[in-house]
Amino acid sequence: MASLPPNDPSREKITTSIIELCLPLATHVARRYQGRGQPFEDLEQVARVGLIQAVQRFDVDKGSDFLSFAVPTVMGEVRKHFRDHGWSVRVPRSLQERHLALNRALTTLSQTLGRAPTVAELAKELDIEPDEVEQGLTAGNSYRTTPLDTASAGDGSGLTLIDTLGQYDEAISRIDNHETLRPALLALPERERTIVVLRFFGHLTQSQIAEKVGISQMHVSRILTQSLKQLRTEMGEIF
Repeated sequence: MASLPPNDPSREKITTSIIELCLPLATHVARRYQGRGQPFEDLEQVARVGLIQAVQRFDVDKGSDFLSFAVPTVMGEVRKHFRDHGWSVRVPRSLQERHLALNRALTTLSQTLGRAPTVAELAKELDIEPDEVEQGLTAGNSYRTTPLDTASAGDGSGLTLIDTLGQYDEAISRIDNHETLRPALLALPERERTIVVLRFFGHLTQSQIAEKVGISQMHVSRILTQSLKQLRTEMGEIF
């Protein structure tokens, strides 16, 4: 849509059609963030705002497909929504700042590359180690809706919520928790681990992974199938 003139008579019709077609995508992204203290209806609305932004900013001339651009854009909008409402558990300030920097880098690189950046690309952009990228992304599980400066309830300590431990968050046990997944990922051979990370955390297509790794798309598909089977064995029912 970014390539169409603002006064193009077909712009509004095309925009509406694409948004209606992709509404299930916004719902899917919103569901990934359920259980973190926000009503699902609010998350879905925020995700739809992100979808509208993605449609308006997408430039087909950059050579990427729309979904590769839309998914990180929608996720970025939902993450911003959580970021604006603080943290649920005590997180070191350096880790908070790293997580926020990663969100900014994710948005910038997604726009530049026309797809979600890989862990390695994020690490290079911020001049940090890949492991630090994973730690920063994992910190996202500590978001909540209560403002940072809200005082702890009636204990007279003067501490704010950021100074105290929050309640258990069921999202910690979900598969998008990198800390939960890390041991099983490390059990995979290096190439298999790289392919899984590129596919599910870097959001690359199988074809993009094949080009990056230097093997066929069919080989990538087989490796993903085998690796996911091994991860399920390692992690049991939660995967």
